[in-house]
Amino acid sequence: MTTTDQTAAEIAPHLIQNCITFVLVALAIAGIIRVLRHPYWGIRMKGLWGRTSAMVTLAVIVLFVMITVMDSIAWLDADPGKDIGVNRPRTILDRGFARAVGVHEKKFKEDSYGAPMAKVEFTDPSRILKYKHLMGTSQTGYDTFYRILKGVKPAVIIGTLPLIIAVPLSLLFGVSAGFFGGRVDDFVVYIYTTLASIPGILLLIALIAALGQGLPQIAFGLGVTGWVGLCRLVRGETLKLRELEYVQASRCLGVSQPKIIIRHIIPNLMHIVIITAILAFTGLVLTESVLAYLGIGLDNSWGAIIDEARGELARDPVIWWNIVFASFFLFLLVLCVNVFGDALRDVLDPKTSAG
Repeated sequence: MTTTDQTAAEIAPHLIQNCITFVLVALAIAGIIRVLRHPYWGIRMKGLWGRTSAMVTLAVIVLFVMITVMDSIAWLDADPGKDIGVNRPRTILDRGFARAVGVHEKKFKEDSYGAPMAKVEFTDPSRILKYKHLMGTSQTGYDTFYRILKGVKPAVIIGTLPLIIAVPLSLLFGVSAGFFGGRVDDFVVYIYTTLASIPGILLLIALIAALGQGLPQIAFGLGVTGWVGLCRLVRGETLKLRELEYVQASRCLGVSQPKIIIRHIIPNLMHIVIITAILAFTGLVLTESVLAYLGIGLDNSWGAIIDEARGELARDPVIWWNIVFASFFLFLLVLCVNVFGDALRDVLDPKTSAG
């Protein structure tokens, strides 16, 4: 392999990540604009503007998403510096943090623990710290606030990407089984009954062992194993909705089955989908913490920080700040998603938003 080929192979991963990030951001913006302009969904989405709690939590969620995007766009430095080591791609988040503290993020570290905003080491007060750290440092001396910021991306992706896989699968199989019945229903019930009989964590570990340990692999495994519960709910609700008067009237008027599903079935399922997805988001983020405890999680995640900090609680004096701050931000993300999801469910549920 030539030097040029080797360099291209090294920079390819972050370039691919940049392209995927730009595409996803563009699709998300285009989707939001289309929803807001839709004559049906737009009116209901505008019902969020008058809810203070929804707007506050939405702002926090947008902040987490912005941090995720900033940590997903990276490029190489023209001159990395001899004291930094290997020239690795640095993200917008890395560069912004380095500019804020006035030193390269890898150099913003101590030799050992430092309490939040302390001037001396926590375990050896005779040693002066080189910098002040807002949330203290870890055992290796790295800034806890920087580690928390780097943990936002795994949390958001682990909580979101599996839902992008699981929700369409649940709607496809659940609506098909409930609306058409017969052999389609028997086939879908057989599939999700078989998957439900296998312990989810064991199936997930098997998928990770087969696909490899990494953020895309874990997210894919969580998505493949997480659609069964929602599919069962969607099937049951669809069985009820297809017998209602307005659906029967649409059939009598000759409306096509795909149009009935899109216009009448799916809108009346959205409140179930949303609240289930919100609960699943919480479970997905916590599942990553369980995987970190088992040693197959992500290195830079909040789960890894919490797992690492468990042993620090047994020290004397107690190293409390790593587990407290990681748990707080994990709780904040989950809380905001739950509160915003409740408001979104209310405005999208035809029963509660009628008129």
